[in-house]
Amino acid sequence: MSKLKLIVMNNIKELGNKVNDSLKKLNKTDKDYIVSMTSNRFSNGEGKVKINESVNGDDIYILSDVGNYGVSYQMHGREHFMSPDEHFEDIKRVIAATSGHASKINVIMPLLYESRQHKRRGNESLDCAIALQELERIGVDNIITFDAHDPSICNAIPRLPFENFYPTHRILEELIENEDINDMLVISPDMGAMERARYYADMLGCDVGVFYKRRDLSKVVNGKNPIVEHMYMGADPKDKDVIVVDDMIASGGSILDVAENLRNRGARKIYLIATFALFTEGTEKFSEAYEKGLFDKLYSTNLSYVPDDIKNNKWYVDVDIAQYIALIIDTFNKKKNIESLWNGKKKVIDKINQKKNM
Repeated sequence: MSKLKLIVMNNIKELGNKVNDSLKKLNKTDKDYIVSMTSNRFSNGEGKVKINESVNGDDIYILSDVGNYGVSYQMHGREHFMSPDEHFEDIKRVIAATSGHASKINVIMPLLYESRQHKRRGNESLDCAIALQELERIGVDNIITFDAHDPSICNAIPRLPFENFYPTHRILEELIENEDINDMLVISPDMGAMERARYYADMLGCDVGVFYKRRDLSKVVNGKNPIVEHMYMGADPKDKDVIVVDDMIASGGSILDVAENLRNRGARKIYLIATFALFTEGTEKFSEAYEKGLFDKLYSTNLSYVPDDIKNNKWYVDVDIAQYIALIIDTFNKKKNIESLWNGKKKVIDKINQKKNM
């Protein structure tokens, strides 16, 4: 077993420190796992990375949040906020700085870079596949991500391990602990999220429904065909506690339309769940929808950057995944069976039963 070292990029410091603390508890040690690293930018925007300690023969885990829009630097005398492209370039810089020294290089991108550009239509770029193949070429031994937009993107790198974990059980544990949920129904906001919704329904032992997004294919707005109508298929949500699940919330317009539709159909409580809450157009529409009673809570994770002012909203619940990441890292480092990492169904069922017996 190689010595474990954790390289935490500047875009994920808070979560990285929590993962480090969890690793220390798992291994009953006071020694930090985080490697000292310096990441600098020249005034024209070019960057460089320096690893400040030896990683010879170590098992390296690079932790990065490519979706963090709160990291900035001075470029040409003006504040410039880093994009996913720049965060990804910094991952490659760290790989370059450790290649030939580390025993194994593992990249943990909770939000998979370019995951929404996972398939090609016409003369489009296929960015996610290109990025994964580039990581393979420059010496990465394993890629770990969470709730990939399309898990089949792993076919772009058939010879490289690609581990796609789901925070489902952690989110459900938090939901069950905080809320009084009865007579549940899980809803997929579109056909693409149906497999995810079925997984949640299986964990909870309840029925599932789905909305079909009918789009105007003659128009393109902000790179997408606008949604004309949400058509519902499934069990009647009237008087049920409904859970709407998706991998990510961008602007949030679609999932709020679904929530309003369900409220109009008589749903009792509506809980929105997303692994990644990006809020690309702010949170005003969520606050307005909450005040109108269109949903009860939004549960999301700390796998990607969410500003404190959003976390402080009464409708937002932040689910900590640090301990789960630490367990994944520890399991891989010790070359133990990863099967136990996939399914937390028993723990969820136990929590449901405990809640019922209270």
